[in-house]
Amino acid sequence: MTPPRRPRQPKQIGGLVSDVLDPVLARRAGMTSELLAAWPQIVPSMLAETTRPQKINWPRRAHEDDPFKPATLVVAAESMAALHLQHQSGEIIQRVNAFFGFQAVERLQLVQKPVQPERKPPRRKAPVSPADEKRITALAEGIEDEGLREALIRLGRSVRQERR
Repeated sequence: MTPPRRPRQPKQIGGLVSDVLDPVLARRAGMTSELLAAWPQIVPSMLAETTRPQKINWPRRAHEDDPFKPATLVVAAESMAALHLQHQSGEIIQRVNAFFGFQAVERLQLVQKPVQPERKPPRRKAPVSPADEKRITALAEGIEDEGLREALIRLGRSVRQERR
């Protein structure tokens, strides 16, 4: 008798995307998706949405025997964020190097341009319980204007969903 087959566990999509994107990022920008994902933890919170690492410029080595030289991290920043980033560049370089685990970056190069914020999926709201639905409807019963009554019911549902 053969043992029953165990169903295969599905792979997480994040791992699949990293496997595809990391070689492309490494070839084109000299960096990994992990740096992009960790950026909000590396920089102060006020800079997380207005700055984004663009690429890492590694110095060319003429021979394999040449000593290792740290790279330059190119960071896109919006107007005022560039100024703040410049003032905090020493700390950010230390945090990036701590992320990599070695002296990978020597300096930051700022490129001033608009940065698209990371898109977060809309948060699903919890459904309104039947008891809350009855209460909301009962409170709006006395309103004669049907449009106003419906608007107040929608408002009541929205308030109850936000509190959950």
